[in-house]
Amino acid sequence: MYTIVTGAAGFVGANIVKALNERGVTNILAVDNLTKADKFKNLVDCEIADYLDKHEFIERLQAGDFDGDVEAIFHEGACSDTMETDGRYMMENNYRYSTILLDWCQDQDVQFLYASSAATYGGSSVFREERQYEAPLNVYGYSKFLFDQVVRRRLPDAGSQIVGFRYFNVYGPRENHKGRMASVAFHHFHQYRADQKVKLFEGSHGYGPGEQQRDFVYVGDVAKVNLWFLDHPNVSGIFNLGSGRAQSFNDVAVASINGARALEGQAALSLDELRAAGKIEYVPFPEQLKGKYQAFTQADLTRLREAGYDAPFATVEEGVANYVKWLSSRV
Repeated sequence: MYTIVTGAAGFVGANIVKALNERGVTNILAVDNLTKADKFKNLVDCEIADYLDKHEFIERLQAGDFDGDVEAIFHEGACSDTMETDGRYMMENNYRYSTILLDWCQDQDVQFLYASSAATYGGSSVFREERQYEAPLNVYGYSKFLFDQVVRRRLPDAGSQIVGFRYFNVYGPRENHKGRMASVAFHHFHQYRADQKVKLFEGSHGYGPGEQQRDFVYVGDVAKVNLWFLDHPNVSGIFNLGSGRAQSFNDVAVASINGARALEGQAALSLDELRAAGKIEYVPFPEQLKGKYQAFTQADLTRLREAGYDAPFATVEEGVANYVKWLSSRV
């Protein structure tokens, strides 16, 4: 029986493949679109049974080639660029693709675990998995929101597991290919190595310089939650997947710089000390992000905890320290 991971060469997908490998699962069908070929590097240290391009995979799936031969699908394949303006492409890639897989999994009695997004909440100040708090600010968020509505309609009559994860700000290993959409921790590491300082936005939305807050969640924790639900096929629903803890961009900058300093045998410095030393620089808030920016996010983990997942999540200080070590070993 196959375990299928779509978006397998991407950030979260590759971490799920690696986590499956670590528990001895290697009969994995990896699905992706390698138009951006550098993503292959995310799978070099992973074991898979086969690779298929996304379009060939959909054709073969609908032709019945995998009927009766799949245990679960982790659907991580999507356009994750929140600045993408081609709505037709976004809806085909994030919405239509997902509905095809959902229909097939229900027909085949296959577990379906998919990536939603905290972008479904948009400018909301409440991050609870309820319709009244959802107001996406861009077509990416809307594509995820719309599929979540399909899932909500299907859940009461679902014959097999359907689980959606509203990822908050995920960071960690295997995101090198993401370019501008890579995490701030990734960008901070490379900025500091190049210039001995990092750049943050000046104050906005009522927050001081660098004090905008997000729920930053380590990708290792994201993979653990996915596999927990794989092991609990009777649990379905849409769940927030963040740390449940809002921390500032200043916190990420401090953790990134101090992680790099530790590798050089230097002592950790406080935020004030780093500012005074010119290690943190604040730049004007971009015009193109006005009206499209979440200045505060914090996952409400009530439903996730009620479902039975009780493991702790890494803090920014813990997760970024681990990530900086991983990045430095690959430079």
